Amino acid sequence: MFLFPPTIILRHRKENLKKCSLKGLETRPDMRFFTYPKDPLPPMGGYLLLALDAPPLSEEDRDQGLFLIDGTWRYAEVMLRQVPTPHNFTRRSIPARFQTAYPRCQAAWVDPEKGLASVEALYIAYHLLGRDTAGLMDNYHWREVFLQKNSLSY
Repeated sequence: MFLFPPTIILRHRKENLKKCSLKGLETRPDMRFFTYPKDPLPPMGGYLLLALDAPPLSEEDRDQGLFLIDGTWRYAEVMLRQVPTPHNFTRRSIPARFQTAYPRCQAAWVDPEKGLASVEALYIAYHLLGRDTAGLMDNYHWREVFLQKNSLSY
């Protein structure tokens, strides 16, 4: 069995945990949660930053760690700008064919169909990289709609 580096999730301190799609994953051994801005990030050499404006994940990325920023669009932009510079991440995106099931009311400058809920992005990344997806979406309210829209199984 191949062991992957743990997924690092930087969650904004103001993230509404009642609405957070990653709620319930905090105790998984393959994930480490950090709170922005209070927690320092660990060394992350060999990690990929999941981002919208990047080349899509591929099989060549299988042995890399994943770094995910979890917050509202507005918070995520600020968090990304303030990630310490020693972390020169390779950026990767989720292929554009995947669609969100998360209902959003966004500002006019945000395309609600373009982005995914954090758990959706994480699920697809794990799926594409051949990682175990069991339990990732157990607490996700829109799981069935998401899986059906994207022809995925759970």
